[in-house]
This record gives sequence, structure tokens and C-alpha cells, in this order.
Amino acid sequence: MTEKEPVRSSSPELASMLLPQLQAVAGQLGVEGAGKMKKAALVQAISDLQAANREAAKLERETKRAERNNNRNKKKQEAEAVIEESDSDSQDSKSDRGSDQGDRGRGRDRGRDRGRTRERQGSNPGREEREPVLSEDDVLVPVGGLVDILESYAFIRTGGYLPGPNDVYISLQQVRRYGLRKGDVVTGTVRQAREGERREKFNALITLETVNGMDPEEARNRVEFSKLVPLYPQERLRLETEPNILTTRVIDLISPIGKGQRGLIVSPPKAGKTMVLQAIANAITTNNPECHLMVVLVDERPEEVTDMQRSVKGEVIASTFDRPADDHTTVAELAIERAKRLVELGHDVVVLLDSITRLGRAYNIAAPASGRILSGGVDSAALYPPKKFFGAARNIEDGGSLTILATALVDTGSRMDEVIFEEFKGTGNMELILDRRLADKRIFPAVNVVASGTRKEEILMGTEELNIVWKLRRVLHALEPQAALELLLEKMKGTKSNVEFLMQIQKTTAGPGNEG
Repeated sequence: MTEKEPVRSSSPELASMLLPQLQAVAGQLGVEGAGKMKKAALVQAISDLQAANREAAKLERETKRAERNNNRNKKKQEAEAVIEESDSDSQDSKSDRGSDQGDRGRGRDRGRDRGRTRERQGSNPGREEREPVLSEDDVLVPVGGLVDILESYAFIRTGGYLPGPNDVYISLQQVRRYGLRKGDVVTGTVRQAREGERREKFNALITLETVNGMDPEEARNRVEFSKLVPLYPQERLRLETEPNILTTRVIDLISPIGKGQRGLIVSPPKAGKTMVLQAIANAITTNNPECHLMVVLVDERPEEVTDMQRSVKGEVIASTFDRPADDHTTVAELAIERAKRLVELGHDVVVLLDSITRLGRAYNIAAPASGRILSGGVDSAALYPPKKFFGAARNIEDGGSLTILATALVDTGSRMDEVIFEEFKGTGNMELILDRRLADKRIFPAVNVVASGTRKEEILMGTEELNIVWKLRRVLHALEPQAALELLLEKMKGTKSNVEFLMQIQKTTAGPGNEG
């Protein structure tokens, strides 16, 4: 009767399966002649074989448990014999040392007992893949998500970049064994709770199947992001798409962007920075589909998040202003770590952050106080994490790049925002300056073409193109910002591409001093 009890529990599940599914299960279990059996016979054959397997597994576990108990008792007897022998030799200091050794030996035995008990109870999943006792009626559920490693534990975030109720617990032993890093995308399995069983707050990871699409053993040999060699951007990201989209055409001429660029979009309120970000994002997905695009919105309005999700074909990661500051910092940290993991694999990643000023505000609230307060109420320790985020942008020597374009708010009337901007001023190698006065006059894109620019732009541009752009800059620099932008936009509207526009500039400026 003991063999038939598990059969009855699994028969309804088998009976509800289709014949092809039953044949597949029978093939995995090694049932002979499964292809010729009818459904009822196949269900009975599978049930009998499952019952036999359970009995064999149970017998094997009992045998191993008996062996462990025998070994433990034998070691305990040997330790007691050593203690008695040392006691008979001396009654003073040697006796004390002998008793200490006995205490330590018994303490180790108790520690081993507790370790085995925890493994049998399954409270340390994944320590030994065979150890979680999985019976035939257990169901393994596939899971996947982002690895978030905290101080003494880790989780798989299954619902995005923020903690959720369906997150999966990972022990630190599993993290060390597989070399997991924060921001890894992993897949694995968890055990589904049985009916009537008390559900744990978080399911524990049973098996790890892939890490960033690779085998876990292969993923352990990845190079660390901090050991990659950074270079100036050398491969250009062309943003020009259609003749009537002037925003990206202006950026291509005034502030060219390369793979690995660290750019600041300096903008006062209501100057059109969101439109500029959307134009850049759409241009990257159109012209450079090999780049993985991530748009990180921190402390933004909910409707802006929805608009960005619908208008951009990329990964939009957001924490709206109605969420606590801790959520803003969590989202930003996990997003940049995810980007680093992709770069370690040789991918080109583009991160658009809106905005680094609001991220600095969030860290100023969430970070522990250091006691060193700058003007504007900014804690000096709160500026390091945003700098670490922004400083991650780099072009890698042997493939891969991380491009970060972040918006910085100015002229908000807040002394704190001014201090944050001053800390980041000069840290980037590209700046795009937006002008509120131009935006108020509805001149878009409201770019200050005189103040904007890119460092080492000669690496990104060809010699002929560079010479023409420099001549154009000399012409625009002699004008006021509004007149310069209006002249540039007027000339660009009359051409279908930047190449045609530059050729026109070359012809109109031909003459003395045209030797480049």
C-alpha cells in the first residue's frame, strides 16, 4: 500500500495530460514501448515507475543518513578516547588543554549537525543541487530577472528594477559559487509551494540555468568592468535621420556624439530637454540598432514616463516623483550596473539619464549624513554616487562602450541645483547647452550653438567635414545666440541632409583663407 499512495496523488495530474505529453514524460523516465501504449496503460506505467523511483530515492537517503551517523559517532568516540588519555597523563595544564580540545570537537560536531539540518530543511537552497529533496509531485517553476546584491543577501528582481512581492531569494553561497554580479540577468527555477504548505515570504532559487544568456560556468570568467581600459570615443553615433528632424541634425554638427561619450545636456526648465532626449533616443534606435538603449528617468512626472515609453523603442526605467528617494537611487544603481554587465560582454550601451540633478537630490536625502554640508544644503557624500554613475561612461579598448548622456538642470532658483551642476561641470567630454530665451520664443531646438561642443571632435569627424564645421563655427560665433541659431536652422531647412548643407557652406565660404 505504501507504493500506491504516491501513485494516487500523481494519477489525476497524469490523467489530465494529452497522449503526446504522456509519451514525452515516459520517454524521459525510460518506459519501454511507450509509443505503442494506450493512454490508460501509459498513465499506469508512468505511475508505477515514479513510485519505484521514490522508494529507491528514499532508501538511498536513509542509507546515507545512517552512514553519516555512524561516522559521527565513530569520530566522537575517538575524540573522547583522546581526552581520557590526556587526562590520565596530567592533571594540570595538559588536562585543561585536553578539555578545550574536547569542547571544540563537540562544537564542530554540533555545527555540522546544524548544517545538515539546514540543508535537509531546504533553508539554504542551491548549496548542493541534489540536496533539496524534490519528490515527483513537486513542481519547478521557471523564473528570471535582474540580480540585486545587497549587504548580506541577494535577490532576483522579477518585476523590473524595483523590489516586488515575487522576487526570488539567492544565498550568498550561490552568488560566490557562480560569480554573480549586480545587474546580471539570470534564469533558473524555484519550487512551487505545495497545497496547504506555509508559504515563505520569498521563494529560494533551486537551480541556476543561465547568466546573461550564457552557461553559469562560462559567465564566471568574465572580465571586471573596472579593469577595462577607457579611451576617447572613436566611433561616431550618427543622429541624423530625416530632413525635417532638425534637432539631431544640429547635434551632429555642433556636438557630435561617439560611442563611449560622457555628455551633459545643460537645460533650464521648459527649454525642451525632454524633446531633445526623445529625438536622440529615436535616432540611436534607427541608425544604431546594435546599441542597447536604456532611458533612466529619475524623479519625473508620471505622464512624462508614459510619453517616453510610447515614443522610444528602448528600455525605459523610471521612478516617478511620487516615490521615495530610496527608490530613485535603487533604480539608478541597478540600471547602471546592468549597463556595465552588458559592456563586459562587449556590447555597446547608451544610457540617457533625466536628470543627474534630481539623482543628486535623491542621494542627498537617502544617503547617510557625513556631517560635511556644502552650500545649498548638499551633503558632500551625496555627490559621490551620481559621479560614479556619470563616470562609468567610457569607450573600451577591445570592444564595447558605455555612452551616457545626462541632463543637468540650471536656473531653477535652487542653490542646491547650482552646487550639483558645478560639481559635474567639466566632468563630461561633450556639452549641449539649451537656452530658455530661445525656447520662450518657440525656436526649437533651443540650442546655444556657440557654447555647445564636444572635446576631441577631430577624432569623430573626417578632416574635410571638420574644416567646414570650424568655418561654420567662426561665422556663428560672430552673431548673438538667437541670430546664430536662426541662421543655422534657416540654412538647414533648405537642404535635405547635413552633407548637402556642408557642401553649400563650403561653396559660400570659398575664397581667401579656404586652405583649412
